[in-house]
Amino acid sequence: MADGPEAAIERALAHVEESFIAAAGPGGQNVNKVATAVQLRLSIYALRLAPEVFARFKELAGSKMTAKGEIVLTARRFRTQEQNRADGRERLSELIREAHKLPEKRAKSRLNRVGKTQRLEGKKKRGAVKAGRGKVRLD
Repeated sequence: MADGPEAAIERALAHVEESFIAAAGPGGQNVNKVATAVQLRLSIYALRLAPEVFARFKELAGSKMTAKGEIVLTARRFRTQEQNRADGRERLSELIREAHKLPEKRAKSRLNRVGKTQRLEGKKKRGAVKAGRGKVRLD
């Protein structure tokens, strides 16, 4: 269950379903005749990811993920089926690698005494400016 990204990529490539569809874009008449774009479908549950990796993967997948838990990637950047197939598989692999990366912990910023007093003085000045913006009273 807690294996690395390479094992998950292997599982993904073993369970992925490919279908070839007609692509748009460059290619002249050939693009109208040949299905060169590749659509990859993969059940996210087939990857058997650790819960925290699973959560990051869902976040990264975004709109590429269906309600059923399938990832749908369409690769149509190139003119040939084989290049698009390799591109789609590489994009899927990169998505899995990114999900396995731990986010960097944010270091809390520290403020010294002088910085703190300067910040508070600035807030007081700004507050005074805003307080002076009230309605005009005619006494």
